[in-house]
Amino acid sequence: MGSETEESKEVALDAFNSKNLAVQAQKKILGKMASKSIATILIDDTSSDVLDELYKVTKEYTQNKKEAEKIIKNLIKIVIKLAVLYRNNQFNSEEIALMETFKKKVHTLAMTVISFNQVEFTFDRNVLSKLLQDCKELLHQVINRHLTPKSHGRVNKVFDHFSDCEFLAALYNPFGAYKAHLQKICVGVNKMLDDGNI
Repeated sequence: MGSETEESKEVALDAFNSKNLAVQAQKKILGKMASKSIATILIDDTSSDVLDELYKVTKEYTQNKKEAEKIIKNLIKIVIKLAVLYRNNQFNSEEIALMETFKKKVHTLAMTVISFNQVEFTFDRNVLSKLLQDCKELLHQVINRHLTPKSHGRVNKVFDHFSDCEFLAALYNPFGAYKAHLQKICVGVNKMLDDGNI
């Protein structure tokens, strides 16, 4: 009798582990596939355009092509892994609530990015930086149980770059080199808002 119970426990564990392994494999494969060509298949045209502009601005600002590629690749990996976890119902109720808060914060961030570009003299680098840091903290809480320290490192790298006050000041400088890029970013973000993707 005891061995039957042990056996059924093992079967239950095997079933759980195989689903878990499948999710892990998806995260790993999609993480490795997060090159630009694959990302355009997994990410729609509008968000792809925004990512391209963020890459150009980052490359010009850092004067480092490799660093810019790494930051955008990390951003894509984070988005893909979040989607895999969400689609595979990996979040518990607390994480789902955190995810909803995160989505609302990203929505507010998107509105603020556009507003600061459209309304003259409203730009405040500290407000934008704080919103990005808030998003980062929420995201860490959402993925805490699911992703590796390496993924948490990626989150830090991405958000620390984009929330850097000097970077934001350069991006929003009305007489600066990034004005056209910012305009394209805002057009894309605005379309994503209209389409309900943010």
